[in-house]
Amino acid sequence: MFFHRSILLGVRTFAMVPCLVLALSSPWGSGRRGELFVMWSADDPSLRTQIAALSPTVSPDEARQVAYTAYMTGRELHREWRVAWLPGIQNFLVNIGKRKGGLCFQWATELLVRLDALKLQTLELHWAESGANTGAEHNVIVVTARGQPFGEGILLDLWRYSGTLVWTHVGMDPEYHWTENKSELARRLGRTTDVASKQVRSTTKSN
Repeated sequence: MFFHRSILLGVRTFAMVPCLVLALSSPWGSGRRGELFVMWSADDPSLRTQIAALSPTVSPDEARQVAYTAYMTGRELHREWRVAWLPGIQNFLVNIGKRKGGLCFQWATELLVRLDALKLQTLELHWAESGANTGAEHNVIVVTARGQPFGEGILLDLWRYSGTLVWTHVGMDPEYHWTENKSELARRLGRTTDVASKQVRSTTKSN
């Protein structure tokens, strides 16, 4: 993302905190665009409740694991990457080599890998992007019930609040319009290489 755009987003996001506190009282509220929610602690029940409500098939324990892992990933990486209070500042520091991580795709990738390690059976992970292949590209992880359409999922964003977990329904984000990228999900998890290797082995055996 461009540095100047990220700075503006950081200032705007900081100013929205009181609004987000109020929004926490009623997920999904009116169901209109413009609603964001913040997970303030590892024990906050709002996110896990909404994940469990995605479908009757969702395991409450898996919903809890996803919410807890997402929250803790943000906290741990905030410390490890020495994250600045504005995303744009962190982006700048990463780009000049002063910080190890903190770009949006790095947050999303780290979260994806940790959630994938949970070996979820009733939930499915998706790579989401907005403004793909532009200087304003943003990436997050979306979770749905297994087999559920991407558009019915919940997005998990660690970049926007510098490691504090922001979440909402995919269609309710006030700043971004999200699309799914299945090939990028596979690439980030290293599965494209695995699939190619299996195809090579299969071809070799048949010759």
